[in-house]
Amino acid sequence: MNSYMEAGKFVLDTYALLALLEEEPGAQIIADIISDDNNMSFLSLINLGEAYYMLLRKKGEKAAAELVETIFADEGITLIECPWTRIKEAARIKAGGGLSYADSFVVSLAQELQAPIITGDPEIRKLAPKLGFEVIWIGNATPLNL
Repeated sequence: MNSYMEAGKFVLDTYALLALLEEEPGAQIIADIISDDNNMSFLSLINLGEAYYMLLRKKGEKAAAELVETIFADEGITLIECPWTRIKEAARIKAGGGLSYADSFVVSLAQELQAPIITGDPEIRKLAPKLGFEVIWIGNATPLNL
């Protein structure tokens, strides 16, 4: 069993979500994690919204709607709403610099759940030691085509 497959909690960021849906590098790692009944995978609605707008802008309404339909139907991913406490924490993280507002939400959720973030986003990876969370790296040298 790979170290990332040890039973536990995982947080998906927008990069991971799009990598999974677009079958980009790292998609199999994500699929293995979310399909394992011993794991719990979480996605902030803020990050789902970010993926939605990215697909809407680049690929149109149909692709964006399919994303939402797929994620809401996926029993392996738990969607997480954002209470005021997490919004404040994300704002504090954002104020510290180095991350987008949406990325600040994924970090806030990971800290709250004490769970690693599955990502290929170099900004998140860079700040992981400073902000005290782990990363399961799925990135490569080339960014997603979105």
